[in-house]
Amino acid sequence: MNLFDVYPRFKISLTEAKGSYVYDAQGQQYLDLYGGHGVISIGHSHPHYVARLQDQLGKIGFYSNSVGMPIQEDLASKLGQLSGLPGHSLFLCNSGAEANENALKLASFHTGKKKVIAFKNSFHGRTAATLNVTDNLKLSAPINTNNFPVDLIEMNNLEQLKSSFKSQDVCAVIVEGIQGVGGLDMPSADFLEETSRICQAHGALLILDEIQSGFGRSGKFFAHQYADITADIITMAKGMGNGFPIGGVLISPEIKSSPGLLGTTFGGNHLACAASLSVLEILESENLLQQSAATGEYLVKELQQIPAIKQIKGKGLMLGVEFDYPIKELRSKLLLEDFIFTGASANPNLLRILPPLNISIDEISPFVHALKKHV
Repeated sequence: MNLFDVYPRFKISLTEAKGSYVYDAQGQQYLDLYGGHGVISIGHSHPHYVARLQDQLGKIGFYSNSVGMPIQEDLASKLGQLSGLPGHSLFLCNSGAEANENALKLASFHTGKKKVIAFKNSFHGRTAATLNVTDNLKLSAPINTNNFPVDLIEMNNLEQLKSSFKSQDVCAVIVEGIQGVGGLDMPSADFLEETSRICQAHGALLILDEIQSGFGRSGKFFAHQYADITADIITMAKGMGNGFPIGGVLISPEIKSSPGLLGTTFGGNHLACAASLSVLEILESENLLQQSAATGEYLVKELQQIPAIKQIKGKGLMLGVEFDYPIKELRSKLLLEDFIFTGASANPNLLRILPPLNISIDEISPFVHALKKHV
């Protein structure tokens, strides 16, 4: 049997990983500044993470949500503490797309409406509802199109936002804390604050997609916390489990639950909760929110000294380095000559940087030197 060939892959087979580095079958070390799409938040094979999972697997690895699971309550409590949102409730699932799918469903249940406002260059997932609010028609099959009305507007365009609300049929606005695939643009604090106010005035919900930008990556626990708002619904995944599949939805106390409203077989299983709890414990014990902010500031200052760089986008350790030309060749050189993994985006001129949050300045400095050499 062959694999269904849908992934463009580098001809590299990774066999080991530790901290900020991964190693191929020949023993070559690579600096990992991409973390498999921003998934690796606390570094590869962190000892506490490994021990937590091994211990949990030795006890019980899985049972469904038909029984009580105290570890889910432990995760919710720790998440409420570190995120600063103890009043929100937690629904656990398996991925970012599933989190956003449930967030959109909840908004429609709560408001009784179905129109959604989303943003150009957005990416929210590859499932039915999430594709409808993702700005990439190439990803949608005929069965995915037109399953509910969506207005795709420009980021930070307040007039377009107000115009979309005139029909009075909006159930939600969904926006990424920092756009990932789309190219690291982000809503301004003023725009988010006004969006929150308009949503409240019209009885709509504000959904913050923090799938990639959450769990400390921006220097705040959630990127939207640079603004003075409290989102109605927040979605999470990627760095939430440091590689173990887990997603989650944080839900305002104004949104009421009922039996059967949402559901999942594997979501919130014992191993997934152990993985995410270990991530939270390491974020706290190693002060990784502060470290990601400080390391991000250092990297931005260093990159600003390189004349070829047109613009630096993002916050913390979710950064986009934009040039006046496509970065495909540069990215290849960084990988094959300097052994540094970086990422791309829908913006062909933008290099995406998503290293572990505990990467040191000494570890990240070779990237700056490599850029200076190539550009």
